[in-house]
Amino acid sequence: MAVGVLALQGSFKEHIVALKKLGVEAVEVRKPEQLIGLAGLIIPGGESTTMAKLAEEYSLIPALKEFASGGKPIWGTCAGLIFLADKAVGQKSGGQALLGGLDCTVHRNFFGSQLNSFETELPAPAALTELGGTESFRAVFIRAPAIVDAGPDVDVLAALELPSGESGASSLEKKTEEKGKKVIVAVRQGNLLATAFHPELTSDSRWHSLFLKMLPKGGKAEVQQAKEQETEEQVVRVLRPFTDPKDLPVFRDSSFLVFE
Repeated sequence: MAVGVLALQGSFKEHIVALKKLGVEAVEVRKPEQLIGLAGLIIPGGESTTMAKLAEEYSLIPALKEFASGGKPIWGTCAGLIFLADKAVGQKSGGQALLGGLDCTVHRNFFGSQLNSFETELPAPAALTELGGTESFRAVFIRAPAIVDAGPDVDVLAALELPSGESGASSLEKKTEEKGKKVIVAVRQGNLLATAFHPELTSDSRWHSLFLKMLPKGGKAEVQQAKEQETEEQVVRVLRPFTDPKDLPVFRDSSFLVFE
């Protein structure tokens, strides 16, 4: 079994490291023909507009849509979430190409600029706790999007409670107030999984394991459970800004990345 990782830009190497830790063959995808024979695909975080332009330049958009329509699982993280959404707001002038398929509206930079990056602990959904580990998971948000509206067939896996008076965009303040100041940050719909945060930047392998469980049974390999568990103290729904966002692995040469 081989899982592809769209390798045009962004944190694709971190996903490859995470997959290899679970004993899964990972393939970097930059051309349409590299999608052939893959059991699933991960679209990583990065700069969504740049990623979309490169995908168009390399004629990947039609191939990616065909891949998704064939029922093969796709997981989008951060920029990948935007890519999978049926609708995106807060985009740059001219917008960007979207694969679509996920019945939701995503706000591109809901939480603000790069300097507003943060990490927090969120309650783990049942799909994660079934895989073992703690009752919460560490979520890393980097210039992150958020889902501001989701259709009836979308399964919400995680939502973030916003601090009082904080909202990603003034035009969305009323919407978040009506929903109890919570925004959706992880969903699943059919063969699509999407997270606004970056599981590949943590030692918790459960999101990758969850995605691997979505692969066709005929090609699914045994998935090893990661032995590492984070030991740092966890505080649910408390936002903690990074001292220095550049300390994240995505800002370093990830070929030297070591998960501890």
